[in-house]
Amino acid sequence: MNILLIEDDENLCQAIKQQLSKENFCLEICMDGESGLFYALHTDFHYDIAIIDRMLPVIDGLTIIKAMRKKGIQIPIIIITGMSEISDKIEGLDNGADDYLIKPFHISELSARIRALNRRPNAIVDITVLSFGDLTLIPAQHRLCCNTDSVILSKKENDLLSFLISSPQTVYTREQLLSKVWGNDTDVELGNVDNYIYFLRKRLRAFHSKTHIHSIYGSGYLLEAEND
Repeated sequence: MNILLIEDDENLCQAIKQQLSKENFCLEICMDGESGLFYALHTDFHYDIAIIDRMLPVIDGLTIIKAMRKKGIQIPIIIITGMSEISDKIEGLDNGADDYLIKPFHISELSARIRALNRRPNAIVDITVLSFGDLTLIPAQHRLCCNTDSVILSKKENDLLSFLISSPQTVYTREQLLSKVWGNDTDVELGNVDNYIYFLRKRLRAFHSKTHIHSIYGSGYLLEAEND
């Protein structure tokens, strides 16, 4: 299991690392909120669980959790904190945490909670995330994200953009898009493709995105990102 630990207490980090290493868990440690946010939001690291301190330098743990859930990252999250008020616990759980452990705690209890979350059938949700340029699309949620903003797409907007992001920088004819998104036996007219391209372009303009759907004269449409 690959675990992300975001905690600014070095002694606690080492104690957690020592215990979890005995159980053959792989642990990545970040000791401030800024670096923690970077690692938490990059799905390429493939973390299975995140353990996040509520009070962190630079960026607090609750902000990190909110950002993860907004981006569609559904791995289990355990908050570890000295904030013991029931209102603090409710706030943490309501904003995306799956468990809440109050300091000081026994490392063996943290380990047991990790195992319990891993046993839960719905604790780890496999959500495909598609990214290109400054866009991130979570097809299962119909959620399109760009930088810190997000929007829920209609079903056809979601299906069309999913197809374009899956094969960016490729020119597709209107006929190809109609077949892939609406199906081979559809009675929908070709003009519907143009309509939904228009809707998606409006979404991207609202984001001030640097990713665009270009019209290629005589050929079709192309998803392309500006070079920085």
